[in-house]
Amino acid sequence: MNDPNLHVLILAGGIGSRFWPASTPSVPKQLLPLAGDDPLVVDTVRRARALAPAERVHILTGAHLVDPIRSVLPAEFSDAFLVEPRARGTGPVLAWAAWELARRNPDALLVSLHSDHVVEPEEELIQTLSAAATVAREHDRLVTISATPDRPETGYGYIRPGSPLPLPDPAPVEAFQVEAFVEKPDRERAREYVDQGYLWNTGIFVWTARRFLDELRLHAPEVGDHLPLLASGAMEDFFHTVPPISVDESVLERSGRVASVRATFRWDDVGSWEALARSRGTDASGNVTVGDVHPVESKGNVVYSRGGPVVLFGVEDLLVVRTRGVTFVTPRSRGGDLKALLQRLPPELRDPEGNSE
Repeated sequence: MNDPNLHVLILAGGIGSRFWPASTPSVPKQLLPLAGDDPLVVDTVRRARALAPAERVHILTGAHLVDPIRSVLPAEFSDAFLVEPRARGTGPVLAWAAWELARRNPDALLVSLHSDHVVEPEEELIQTLSAAATVAREHDRLVTISATPDRPETGYGYIRPGSPLPLPDPAPVEAFQVEAFVEKPDRERAREYVDQGYLWNTGIFVWTARRFLDELRLHAPEVGDHLPLLASGAMEDFFHTVPPISVDESVLERSGRVASVRATFRWDDVGSWEALARSRGTDASGNVTVGDVHPVESKGNVVYSRGGPVVLFGVEDLLVVRTRGVTFVTPRSRGGDLKALLQRLPPELRDPEGNSE
């Protein structure tokens, strides 16, 4: 993708509460080595660098995460940060990034990646994004990358494919108009969607800055009505005025100019502890282990330790997470319920390690 107008945005401001207690506001999941030896954000920046030079890679995050993220990246990315003064969701922060980059280059083409996804192989990601760039430009669309489900997942958004969009021959991927977005269904509805040919919305986006800003003005008054603040240089006022809203809710679910390209690569959003089984694999007894973990006569457990050895003896289907601040144990089947748990814990337990790491 040798395109001088291409900029890569990396969304790196989330907390990752479903990975508590390892992931906290001070040390969010993008700084953890959940999929391999490196933190997730390092893997993402490496992919971004394959798409564009470092000066056109932009990391969108809060001020409190700039130094922790900078510390794990190569020096060439030390000035790659676009720092949001207040977390308001993906809609406002992508609007600000689009405005800023369109100001620098009216022909800017934006690729938006999340800092906590697993994507492989990289070559197929580049191939898919190249096709998405063609759709974004030639069909003047907002493009989301979709993935073929391999299970009825309740934590993802779904896309109903519409009519196909032509790509230059021979096209290695397929593109189509998006007929509808559906957010995070229950288990039964998720099965129906998989059976009916719905696709996962990966949250990987491609669009021109100009088209995205136009769609905000047309369909997302919650954000679009506040763009004049950016035009007047009042960026902080923009973030303190605009309501929190996702890009999916504000634009993609409302616009009639949304298309998708089906991914050929393997994708996982690493949304809960269960994702470790997909990215790390299991031992002969079905245990997933990260860190100093010793399962004995135990099977089907997920264990993550950053705070010393963990020994399991004669147990099954547990999720065990040990940090230097807290040890957490729950049935593996409850691992996706952590947001509800955190609401019932005191603040000192929600962020037990503070800024110690």
